[in-house]
Amino acid sequence: MSGGAAALQHSKALKFLSALEPLSESVLFAKIPYIWEQGFMMDKNSQLRDMNLFRAPAARAAKTLDRSLFAKTLNAAAASVKENRLLSKYRKELEKSHEVLFMERFNPILPDPDPSLASQGKKCIVLAPQIKPTYINTRKVDVMKSILPEGLHDEIPSGFNTVGHVAHLNIRDQYLPYKNIIAQVLLDKNPHIKTIINKIDNVGSENEFRTFAYEVLGGPDDMNVEVSEAGCTFRFDYSKVYWNSKLDTEHKRITNLFKPGEVVADVMAGIGPFAVPAGKKGVFVWANDKNPESYRYLEDAIQRNKVSEYVKPFNHDGHDFIRTAADLVLEASKRGDHAVIKPPRQPRNSTRNSTAPPPEPVRIPVPPTISHFVMNLPASAIEFLHNYRGLYHGHEELFAPHSETKLPMVHAHCFSVKAEDDTPLKDICERIHKEIGMMLEPGDPENEGEVLIYDVRDVAPAKRMFCASFRLPREVAFAARA
Repeated sequence: MSGGAAALQHSKALKFLSALEPLSESVLFAKIPYIWEQGFMMDKNSQLRDMNLFRAPAARAAKTLDRSLFAKTLNAAAASVKENRLLSKYRKELEKSHEVLFMERFNPILPDPDPSLASQGKKCIVLAPQIKPTYINTRKVDVMKSILPEGLHDEIPSGFNTVGHVAHLNIRDQYLPYKNIIAQVLLDKNPHIKTIINKIDNVGSENEFRTFAYEVLGGPDDMNVEVSEAGCTFRFDYSKVYWNSKLDTEHKRITNLFKPGEVVADVMAGIGPFAVPAGKKGVFVWANDKNPESYRYLEDAIQRNKVSEYVKPFNHDGHDFIRTAADLVLEASKRGDHAVIKPPRQPRNSTRNSTAPPPEPVRIPVPPTISHFVMNLPASAIEFLHNYRGLYHGHEELFAPHSETKLPMVHAHCFSVKAEDDTPLKDICERIHKEIGMMLEPGDPENEGEVLIYDVRDVAPAKRMFCASFRLPREVAFAARA
């Protein structure tokens, strides 16, 4: 190091020590001259994590992962603290001046380098440490940049959908030659992930049940997963049924529209992300899915989450289910079907009169009409809407003005173009008109002739998912059945 550079580092160190002068009785700054000589002293305008010293090595075009390339030895120094109770206080002061080492998975508080002090439990705060940063300490994005060609750094595939212990990637063509090493890095850097798969076709392009072909890039081919959502637990084979963790917010939004004691018909229920949480809140749900595997796991979720009093599973074609659901619910209501709510157990030390009879269970009757239809099949749900014609033909007396009951609300998920103007709204309204024979306008679904078109999420650069919610028009519900 030149004399001028050494003088500059010496000046920085003096300024650093001066700032901590009130602490000097309890702190011994050992080995600092060594830092000046090496030029590793940091000031508040620099971070050690940004130094070339800590950057991952370049190993581009590698097809296998060599973790040893990320190991290196660095000269170090530390502030030796005489009283361990002051460690936290001094560390905060040093962090304010950016003098503490920041590195992924590294704790800057270590045993004192003096063996005699370390044996007494004394510790130090690492400033410019002599450590061996390894692959473990390197961020996944830095590992990716070190192994991928520079031209592929802009869209590094480090994000993924997680379903239980499975990470689901959609690797673009330009990254396919590196898919296995990418998967290995993601496995290493995400301990909760055990299996990584890559989708090799579009959901629904080969299978009406929205399952997809995949390849395993890392870990065992184990697709039996467990997920938790809305306080409910679901277990299923991810290769045989549809599940999208990105829809949890939409599941919650729709479920929040339901009131306890209402009936909901879930036409494309899957394994129950709408139905089971709704059952938890005391909503009757007729839940249907055409996929036999979805039906099997739906039954399991109903039992596992103890909602069998409220949720009834069906394995019918969606078209048939819509046409028959209203009659099934009406028949159940006439039979006196109901849920039984047991009163909570009284604590043993309760002051309630021990001779008084226990409270009776509460019976919640199934109402005669459906309040909501949910159709979460965005690729084709709108094409099912014509089945609502004549849904309540001959039962006009069940609804206003003969009663206070409103006709069902229909929630149909769908895809449309991504645009800043009203193009997707017009597109969706025209498609609904084609199916039910009535033109609805974007607006408030509680107003006659209007539909709420809710923007759910992006699914592709030029494609978005929406949910069209409208109250079934009288002209449709009471029309003659075909």
